[in-house]
Amino acid sequence: MYYGYPISDATADLAKRAEEDCREVFAKIEENALFCTGKVLRAFQSCRVNSSDFLEVTGYGYSDPGRDKIEAVYAKVFGAEDALVRPQLMSGTHALWVTLSALLKAGETLLYISGTPYDTLQSVIGTLGDSRNSLIRCGVKYEEIDLCGDDFDLPAIEARLKRGGVRVVAIQRSRGYADRRSLTIDQIAEAIALVKKVAPEAIVMVDNCYGEFTEDREPTEVGADVFVGSLMKNLGAGFAGSGAYCVGRRDVIWDIAERLTAPCVGKDLGANFNQLTGFFKGLFVAPSTVASTLKAMAFAARIFELSGFEKVSPRYDEKRTDIVQTVAFGSEDKLIRFCRGLQKGSPIEAYVSPVPSEMPGYPHPEISADGTFVTGATNELSADGPLIPPYTAYMQGGLTYESAKLGILRAVDEMLGTAIDPEE
Repeated sequence: MYYGYPISDATADLAKRAEEDCREVFAKIEENALFCTGKVLRAFQSCRVNSSDFLEVTGYGYSDPGRDKIEAVYAKVFGAEDALVRPQLMSGTHALWVTLSALLKAGETLLYISGTPYDTLQSVIGTLGDSRNSLIRCGVKYEEIDLCGDDFDLPAIEARLKRGGVRVVAIQRSRGYADRRSLTIDQIAEAIALVKKVAPEAIVMVDNCYGEFTEDREPTEVGADVFVGSLMKNLGAGFAGSGAYCVGRRDVIWDIAERLTAPCVGKDLGANFNQLTGFFKGLFVAPSTVASTLKAMAFAARIFELSGFEKVSPRYDEKRTDIVQTVAFGSEDKLIRFCRGLQKGSPIEAYVSPVPSEMPGYPHPEISADGTFVTGATNELSADGPLIPPYTAYMQGGLTYESAKLGILRAVDEMLGTAIDPEE
């Protein structure tokens, strides 16, 4: 037993070595968490958050001071003019769809400068699937520019923007299912500066899912007009039971709000349905929770390296700009075993054995481990991966470092064939 938990002695020894190697990495993560916590705390105090802001409002929600307050806090934290933080936004993909369809009309061009976006966004755009409601089917023009290695292809971006006609420039910060590193804030800042210089009329949108509070700045603080994310990832911190957000320029946020509700109604409609306590608490705790996740993912990278699985990204001591950790296992069997091991280390439905299946919006069978309190929440320890070579697991989350560490150790035991029956 390892601190009262069924972990083999061999894996416990690897854990000790991994934590020793990660000591300096952990210290940097904790320093960033302190800085981000200061930003959040100042915003709560500046916006005069009080207990009455947590009260439930139902119906149309024409007068919901708590809803208005959480949006003011979000704008303050991220150095923006306005925000939309709503339970009616059901996921990051939904928030991105609402944002893009609000900002783009028939004949206008969407340009992704971070390469091909992840699968569900391809369905939204219309390059994947056959929805008659996709952007392309509604007349929007779509182009993309591949990354040059793990960085923006700035000359290609400049050349395209000089030709004119681009309405929205989009950036996906996290890697999705692409074989690339996630984009840092410094890289994003350089790309945005170029866009604003060459095409100042273009709107820059950043898909910030998985990236919030991993660095000391966010996209709006380096010039983005709007960034979007899910509350079932970093900023919900396990407290938000649903929802997503958009943060940015006031006029852009109003357009998005009108797309979510109705023209001339915008942000003035939409009751909170008793979600505000979770929204406020989630944002408040998010810097600490994100730090726990980053530590867990660095630990995972190192212990999998020490276990012989060297194809990890990022490496444990590399700069991180999101909470995603990948491990390429090279075989379908190993990917499945990993997900089943991680599920065994979950607090919820640890007795379930994941099996590959089709998933809406994805072109390949997927397997996932997600024994989470909030269904599908990827700020909790979870993993998924498509059953295609190189059979890569995309792992993320962990509400606490300690629980995530134990879950990862169960997965390592499963991979190494040293798993212990907890009933023994």
